Amino acid sequence: MEPDETQCLLSDGTTVWVLSTSAASTNLSKLLGMFRSGAAEPLIFGDAGEPEGVVIPFEVWRALIETATDEEGFDSAYSVVRHRLRNAGGSSIPIEEVAAEFGWDLDKPSTTPNSKLEPRG
Repeated sequence: MEPDETQCLLSDGTTVWVLSTSAASTNLSKLLGMFRSGAAEPLIFGDAGEPEGVVIPFEVWRALIETATDEEGFDSAYSVVRHRLRNAGGSSIPIEEVAAEFGWDLDKPSTTPNSKLEPRG
């Protein structure tokens, strides 16, 4: 039987905790409560201890989409992400810190049109 949580060493030398898919499923309602309270960290999950998916608050996802489609802000965002990945030291970074670095207001609704958010088939 697979453990509920496994430590995984990424290619850049950082470590993440990967929750099994079954444990992630069991804990989704708790995670939603954490998202609502503002105290949530991303939930990384997968099988065999390999990260395959991540669950983040919806507004964080919208901000990521907005930033990713902002060509003028791309170089700055890319630079911040590269710096964070190199200097994280395997520790988790609160989403509020990341949002502050990118200049995101997590309480503000995104202005990204839904037409850009269609699922890929």
